[in-house]
Amino acid sequence: MKIIIGSLISLILFTGCIYESSTGVGNVGIERKQLLLVSSDIMNEGAQSAYSKILKEAKKKNILNNNKKQLSNLRAISSKLIKQTYIFRKDAPSWKWEVNLITSDDINAWCMPGGKIIFYTGIIDKLELTNDEIAAIMGHEIAHALREHARERSSQGMLTQGALGVSAQLLGINTKAVDLASWVTNVAILLPNNRFQETESDRMGVELSARAGYNPYAAVSVWKKMKKLSNKNPPEFLSTHPSHDNRIDDLQIYAKRVDNLYKSKK
Repeated sequence: MKIIIGSLISLILFTGCIYESSTGVGNVGIERKQLLLVSSDIMNEGAQSAYSKILKEAKKKNILNNNKKQLSNLRAISSKLIKQTYIFRKDAPSWKWEVNLITSDDINAWCMPGGKIIFYTGIIDKLELTNDEIAAIMGHEIAHALREHARERSSQGMLTQGALGVSAQLLGINTKAVDLASWVTNVAILLPNNRFQETESDRMGVELSARAGYNPYAAVSVWKKMKKLSNKNPPEFLSTHPSHDNRIDDLQIYAKRVDNLYKSKK
């Protein structure tokens, strides 16, 4: 019993030594410390495996990279944004970035750990996105990867699983070993980001866009379009994401903060 209790105390004390920030602060001031127990290598390996599987399935269905004009445009925009990622992470420009396009009505886009980006034609067509707006969305998704939000969520889950495992032992309950690679991949791809993570990515995204020569206020117009398109929007306290209105207000503040960076590029 003493050994088990000691293990739990050690787990709690240990986590106090591994809070760090995965990125620089940038002009937008990203300073929150993160719990990062899971290694970047595991996250990147899981992401690569999942990404390859998604591309394989899309190719099989003949929905991968069919619109060559849109694909070329996405890759051109991503190239400009990726060059600016050094502001937050000096290693990021040398990541093995990939950008692909899936034909689908889904209004979605994402970037996995390590820089694996997917856009769906639905988000481009239904929102009638300009290049500035595409950059805003892509910058936001890239920020999730730079900030290692999936790694952070996986680490939080690992800590919870560890604490639950110790508690189970105290109660005499048998627990199964977790397949970490599969679990991390699931967390990285399927689970939503929380409000803190979404806000950080919003703010980092407008800075990346501005530094790449895209209008940072385009992020505001994207979320105004999202708000208009959305028929139902739960109150903020019931959602993992900020409310549309709060998000728009925050983006306006931070777009203004980096507007000089954008103007210097013109």
